Amino acid sequence: MANPMAGLSVRAAQNGHQVLLLGPESGMTSYYGAEIVGTVGIPFLPYPELKLNLWRPKFTERLSSFDPHVIHLVDPVWLGGMALWILKMYFQHVPVVSSYHTNLAVYCQHFGYGWLTPAMWKWNHFCHRQCLYTACPSPSTRRMLEQQGFENVRLWPRGVDMTLFSPLHRSDQLRHQWMMASTCQQDDDGHAHAGDVIGYGVGCTDHNDGSPSTNDLGDTDHALQDKCVLLYVGRISFEKNINLLLDAYKDMDHSRCHLVLVGHGPAFEDIQQRYCATTVPARDPSSEDISHDDKSVILPITFTGYLRGMDLAMAYASADVFAFPSTTETFGQVVLEAMASGLPVAGLQAEGVCDLVRHDDTGLLLPCGDEVPYDKLVAGYKDILTRLVDDRLERKKMGERGALASTSYTWSEAMDCMVQVYRDAIRDKHYVNSALSLKLSAVDGNGCGAAVGDKG
Repeated sequence: MANPMAGLSVRAAQNGHQVLLLGPESGMTSYYGAEIVGTVGIPFLPYPELKLNLWRPKFTERLSSFDPHVIHLVDPVWLGGMALWILKMYFQHVPVVSSYHTNLAVYCQHFGYGWLTPAMWKWNHFCHRQCLYTACPSPSTRRMLEQQGFENVRLWPRGVDMTLFSPLHRSDQLRHQWMMASTCQQDDDGHAHAGDVIGYGVGCTDHNDGSPSTNDLGDTDHALQDKCVLLYVGRISFEKNINLLLDAYKDMDHSRCHLVLVGHGPAFEDIQQRYCATTVPARDPSSEDISHDDKSVILPITFTGYLRGMDLAMAYASADVFAFPSTTETFGQVVLEAMASGLPVAGLQAEGVCDLVRHDDTGLLLPCGDEVPYDKLVAGYKDILTRLVDDRLERKKMGERGALASTSYTWSEAMDCMVQVYRDAIRDKHYVNSALSLKLSAVDGNGCGAAVGDKG
């Protein structure tokens, strides 16, 4: 279950509210007292990991017996769009609110369907217009929605677990494994496996236990440990603008930095193929000229695959810079987690991220936009990454300020914002029936809510 809905369910349970969650099949039947009813989905061909979930008759039956005071549609596009039709037929008396989490209209351009962008905005606007309020996670996203004609947009921010995401979880052993566990194993298709270090610069030997090879490394061990670790956490997919990070990293001094990619996604194998097969010249930082006869090495990248819980927290805390080039965020949860872990952020001046990161204070943000040529963007992103790699003291100060700033984002306050939206929606629906009035009078003690959404 996605963080916002999980947090909302926990907060509701703590306050005695009842919650029913309808959405994609997850294998779970309950979460902190909230009942979960799942449905099957059809893979979306252009993006197989995205499923088009179907409304089940059981949803209607369960929603009717639950008799909610308010219904919350999460990113109403497909399943939520179907829900709107059902709600108009059977639940006109119940106030409906929505929340906006995913910039699907912006994604259309990244997937090569830019001609669909206006239509997607119109469909998004239509679905959210049927609801009393639309909640979104950041001020910049609210401004974007209002520019697109959305009305009654409210903020539903996010929080971060400061006990989990903390600089205290830094692990020298994990950094050691990133630098030295150079397996470079490939399957029959030539793909490296998650957790491999692709193209480690001192050779491609097997150390499956993560231990160093003194034959390969010798006296370089300490220098490797001192490398600046650039960390990316998120979906390995092109709509996250990950190509910008990779293209900038290609031309950096790899004797001073190492890239770690945490996550998985549709671009995972493509990137592995590209950087297992593509070589870059071995750099001599003191020389501007590189001979074609120089030995070449494969680009050094560590792929970890998905990480969760303490494994993810240790990855954040064990890195030195959080590199996040996405321009499609509505909030940037991973950015907040990285800041809580004491990392400065190297990002773009884009929605979501710009609300969290203060340029030259808690990180560096590069101006971006359609008018900026891609090669100039790559050069600029390389420059801000290099600045953080080269200045250890600046990294430390920015990371400390970021960790302090992240303390203002708590899940309890974030969830209270959404509960207030529910209360306002119930009030604005103007219930006057005496029975309902009696029931609503107990909302603070034992209220009810229902959430319907496309998020799994």
